[in-house]
Amino acid sequence: MTQQSTRICILGGGFGGLYTALRLDQLPWTQQHKPEIVLVDQRDRFLFSPLLYELLTGELETWEIAPPFTELLANTGIRFQQAAVDAIDVEAKTVQFKDAAPLNYDYLVLAMGGETPLDQVPGAAEYAIPFRTITDAYQLEERLRALEQSNQDKIRVAIVGAGYSGVELACKLAERLGDRGRLRIIELTDQILRNSPEFNRETATKALRERDVWLDLETKVESITADSITLEYKGKVDTIPVDIVLWTVGTKVVDVIRHLPIKHNSRDQVVVTPTLQVIDRPEIFALGDLAECQDADGQKVPGTAQVAFQQAEYAGWNIWATISDRPLLPFRYTPLGEMMTLGTSNATLAGLGVKLEGPAAYIARRLLYLYRMPTLDHQIKVGLNWIVQPIRDLLAHH
Repeated sequence: MTQQSTRICILGGGFGGLYTALRLDQLPWTQQHKPEIVLVDQRDRFLFSPLLYELLTGELETWEIAPPFTELLANTGIRFQQAAVDAIDVEAKTVQFKDAAPLNYDYLVLAMGGETPLDQVPGAAEYAIPFRTITDAYQLEERLRALEQSNQDKIRVAIVGAGYSGVELACKLAERLGDRGRLRIIELTDQILRNSPEFNRETATKALRERDVWLDLETKVESITADSITLEYKGKVDTIPVDIVLWTVGTKVVDVIRHLPIKHNSRDQVVVTPTLQVIDRPEIFALGDLAECQDADGQKVPGTAQVAFQQAEYAGWNIWATISDRPLLPFRYTPLGEMMTLGTSNATLAGLGVKLEGPAAYIARRLLYLYRMPTLDHQIKVGLNWIVQPIRDLLAHH
């Protein structure tokens, strides 16, 4: 009788999940320890989310930033299953799906990210568009096309939230819409990008000013309808006509994770040890947006793609170490700086002692992201396309 191999089930194919799977696949397993790795996601494609904005300006195509999982995992030992998670039974160690047979696991990785909460303001769920998935980007694209083809004089867009997502969206849309665009960013606090390096904030403020994006700081959204948004500023309430409302604020933990009988913090995030293991459940690892993690130095790590990307290295290693009786490594976060796109061929980058803005930052950001793409195959495909693109554009113009 052959011994059944250990099954590692990874829920969520974002930066945390996919990269953990790829890391596990690369580690030096002995024949007796080689596990079965199953990656589960409800979508059929990975999304390189920091480049989602480039779809709006046509700078990038879907296949570049959202390759199918089957393509990415083609030359690996990882099995992909497209399914929506219904429930997790931590006692029986099974995952139940909405429309597929349940899956037993020996080790579980929770990496399902978060979702945009649209229940904080009346009308948001019906009329606001979040910007987190390919579907969101397509929905926005459809709205934009309809408005661009209409004979409407101005296209009015309100963006809720002045974090990275809000600012990047505003710059890209301002460039796309040109003189027809009327863009405003609505922010509850008194400044944009409040948790970012000063240099990025200044560069972004300049970029927004140059593109005539209106800033409503210290302003609260009261309600949203099909064609208006109601705002409150210092006790005064105003209703403004609007064609599109984009919602970029907040992130909430998905229900399946919220209901698990494990330790959560007040924001419903799963509390993990520095080795990324769930407290009292060492066979469950959690990373990314849905986890509250203090690293080896006791610092609380932010919920960014960069963090999930780094945590994946450790999660993969620690699962391998657990199975092959090696010591586990506590997570150490290295802030590699922050980059953001500020329209076409403009960006800002601050970190590791470097400050760049303009076209140089734009190219550096592209190259760094290319380097972080999930597989060498995909890096090569996308990289070649980026090299050939300017040549193609040149020939098209002649």
